[in-house]
Amino acid sequence: MKKLTVVVVVVLSLCLVASLALAAHHIKKGAVKSVDAKAGTIVVTVDGGKDETFKAGKGVDLGKFKAGDKVEVTTDKDVATEIKAAAAKPKAAVGC
Repeated sequence: MKKLTVVVVVVLSLCLVASLALAAHHIKKGAVKSVDAKAGTIVVTVDGGKDETFKAGKGVDLGKFKAGDKVEVTTDKDVATEIKAAAAKPKAAVGC
């Protein structure tokens, strides 16, 4: 019985650690306000109207983006770990 309790506690602890690690990443959607490739930063007006500045992480190519582009930014604190074009909203069906 003690072994079962220890195993359950270890498994639950591992699940907690894994969930905390995944929770550190957030996806923010918005429009690019500006890109400073030299400084390695991008300013995005996130949904809600607030401007947020992100430092480009390794492997992020800021040259793909320009002001006005709709993007989804995956962040770890203030670092953009991934930036991709936002998915286009499907057009509403028309007709009978």
